[in-house]
Amino acid sequence: MVKISICIGSACHLRGAHNVLNAFTSLVEKYDTQAVVDIEGNFCQGRCTEGVVIKIDDEVITNVSKDKVHDIFVDKVLGR
Repeated sequence: MVKISICIGSACHLRGAHNVLNAFTSLVEKYDTQAVVDIEGNFCQGRCTEGVVIKIDDEVITNVSKDKVHDIFVDKVLGR
């Protein structure tokens, strides 16, 4: 199971966390990976100036935008 945590705290929210969350959700459906991917929103990951902050398993990825989600998903989720 791949766990994707997306910060939805104030700073990340202002930088588009909702769009990032929606983009990941759409890709999970598109690639039919619901059985192997768990997506959750969580609050502050302590890197507010680097938002949107996501965590895939134990790897923290910063400065994520909606435009970067597809490449991250392909590399970190489908590339496993």
